[in-house]
Amino acid sequence: MHGPQEIAAQFGHIDICLFDQLQRGRLTLDMRVLDAGCGPGRNAHYLMRAGADVHGIDSDPQQVEQIRALARAVAPALPEANFQVADVTNLPFADASFDFVISSAVLHFADHERHFETMLGEMWRVVSAGGVLFARLASSIGIEDRVVRSEGRRFTLPDGTDRFLVDEAYLLRLTAELGGRLLDPLKTTNVQGMRAMTTWVIGKGSG
Repeated sequence: MHGPQEIAAQFGHIDICLFDQLQRGRLTLDMRVLDAGCGPGRNAHYLMRAGADVHGIDSDPQQVEQIRALARAVAPALPEANFQVADVTNLPFADASFDFVISSAVLHFADHERHFETMLGEMWRVVSAGGVLFARLASSIGIEDRVVRSEGRRFTLPDGTDRFLVDEAYLLRLTAELGGRLLDPLKTTNVQGMRAMTTWVIGKGSG
């Protein structure tokens, strides 16, 4: 058996919902993967270590330096240029460049709907035909009576944070407008009534 340290060394601190995509074979190591808003590499760690062609962007240069350092340690064959300082609203990649795009805890920092939909549109643009967009983001699902609207879709949560919150109707409408299809039902984790995180997995093209 492996203890916590051995498991962390192999998988890093990968989002459990993304790990589920690995377990079910939807995210595979032969894919070209983009972590859009990669931070220091929490979700890229295992993929890099296992040999996947991983790319990452973040608007914070310090975060990019951290993921480059992680790549040097666990995947020295990956080019440093795979990790760039860039904004999700203007991705420096050609259309249909990636088989799997990860957006974990990024979209709920949108200022307003246009900002949110610009980020979403850019990530969708770089997903290849048959590819997948995996997003995990804050929502109002299950805590509708606990959040206070500040402006538009920005709300103050019971934990004191201010976030752009989605709901089921909005995500389903956006899925249809993108021409995508839900690969999983929307799944929401309610953290003791303080916040809710929804996993949204959509595929491009027929399947």
